[in-house]
Amino acid sequence: MGLRKEKAARLKLSVLEHTLKLIGRRPFEDLHVDDICKKVKISKVTLFKYFPVKEDILSYYFRVWCLRRAVELTQQPKEGIQGMYFLFDKLGEDFDLHPGIILSLVSYLSSPKRPLKPFPLKGEEKKLLFPAIADVQNIDIQSVDQMFEKFALEAVFRKEITRTSSTRDITNILTTMFLGSVVVMQLNQVSPSKTFMKRNVELVLKGLQ
Repeated sequence: MGLRKEKAARLKLSVLEHTLKLIGRRPFEDLHVDDICKKVKISKVTLFKYFPVKEDILSYYFRVWCLRRAVELTQQPKEGIQGMYFLFDKLGEDFDLHPGIILSLVSYLSSPKRPLKPFPLKGEEKKLLFPAIADVQNIDIQSVDQMFEKFALEAVFRKEITRTSSTRDITNILTTMFLGSVVVMQLNQVSPSKTFMKRNVELVLKGLQ
């Protein structure tokens, strides 16, 4: 890892770390760039060099979230319905830890201003996040949609899903429930999150079996 690339990777991860600490239950839009820069000890010019717009930090968080799931699935593989439960469970965990960022992320994902391409996550950043995994830079990062589609295909193949539905329809339903559950949890102040998420995926799967 080159010194300059390592420094850039550490800076980006530091921005993400301090954003999570600062946001708490606040919406992301209420978090000021000046506050992030003060914590990371960088100028706004430096911040915008790596994150051209503030919302890129949300995209970066989501990319890191997907990497974490990819690493976990590499270490402890899950297929079909088990994999679906895994993703819902992880979102419930993170909603309890960082409700502000998760709610803001769901809102951002529906924004017409959001870039279609995911925010890049470089090999140096992967290595810093998972230093104990030698080949972590080679782990492929799939989107939530791609992970659900993979699990849907496996569930159909394993006959865990018996209703005649296309894997695209199943994926869309799961993604709808995945993101929509966050909105409902906030609206109705549902707790605990993991139990609510598990119940929702159970209801979806019951209709497919």
